[in-house]
Amino acid sequence: MASFYERIDENRRNSYVLIAIVFGVCMAAVWGFSLIFFGEGPLGFFLGALFSGGYVAVTYFAADSMILAVSGAREARKDEFPYLVNVVEGLSIAAGVPMPRIYVVDDPAPNAFAVGISPEKASVAFTTGLLNMMNRAELEGVAAHELSHIKNLDSRMATIAVAMVGLVAILSDIGLRSMFWGGRGGGRRGGGSGALALIGLLIIIAAPILAQLVRLALSRQREFLADATGANLTRYPDGLASALEKMKESGTMVQRATDATASLYFASPLSMGGLFATHPPLDERIKRLKDM
Repeated sequence: MASFYERIDENRRNSYVLIAIVFGVCMAAVWGFSLIFFGEGPLGFFLGALFSGGYVAVTYFAADSMILAVSGAREARKDEFPYLVNVVEGLSIAAGVPMPRIYVVDDPAPNAFAVGISPEKASVAFTTGLLNMMNRAELEGVAAHELSHIKNLDSRMATIAVAMVGLVAILSDIGLRSMFWGGRGGGRRGGGSGALALIGLLIIIAAPILAQLVRLALSRQREFLADATGANLTRYPDGLASALEKMKESGTMVQRATDATASLYFASPLSMGGLFATHPPLDERIKRLKDM
């Protein structure tokens, strides 16, 4: 039987390895793009890296407000949701993180998510379906899980990973369109030779698939980490396990969830499985919690 701390350390190590791989794939895509348009010189890679850094920075700082807006979240007033506010407030103190802004999403499916590039600027959101379904111990388990995402800087890591995967997709799309519709290197002077362009083409074809698979594996690792950290916070893994069991019975499909926001939710809001799943199987999460 693994302890809280063993689970936490294991998932943190795995997460760092995966985010490093995503970064490596992103840089490979920049290199492949530069080979197609600029050849083997350093100028293309430098310009691609400069553009990439700007894109990731803009996405990083604008993500929170966009995600809340896309999800249809509204701020939870204490006079309307005193029970929820009190639960989050108490767990925030126990976790040693600033009180996040609390939002509610009008959706019958039980789910929740956290966003925020730092604990000081974090927000948590809960669906009305979850609030109506969970008892106090279960709600505390879910809230502790989401606060663990904030404490572990998971939202920051997820935002960076999503931005890098999006960047890889953009570079791949531009490169492929250029190769197939505009001739090698888009017909641009200074484009790569035939051999270099072919290498670049292979890279930008493979990079989006690999980056997405690694990002999803990272998301699954961070969910295990948040489960372990949340259980450690409440000292009652059965509360979180019971919440997951209820969600398994009722379904978790959220109406306004998208591919871009799915990995942020407490349980997968979309019907994807296997390598393309944003979350570990509910049965596996429940088993791990009960073994703690």
